[in-house]
Amino acid sequence: MSLKVVVDFNVCQDHGQCVFAAPEVFELDAAGRLAVLIAEPDESMRASVEDAADVCPVQAITIEG
Repeated sequence: MSLKVVVDFNVCQDHGQCVFAAPEVFELDAAGRLAVLIAEPDESMRASVEDAADVCPVQAITIEG
């Protein structure tokens, strides 16, 4: 099963902690809003994506797969 990143944008408050944990997967756009660059990252990115989900202050990120 492939890795899939799911962000609940209704919960997300754009703190950006995920960007620090997994900059290859997440970024803040010019307006400071969270953008997911890679919704289905390679398995090699699992650790950083899990870290990003863990550090999210509002727990808006979940990982499937």
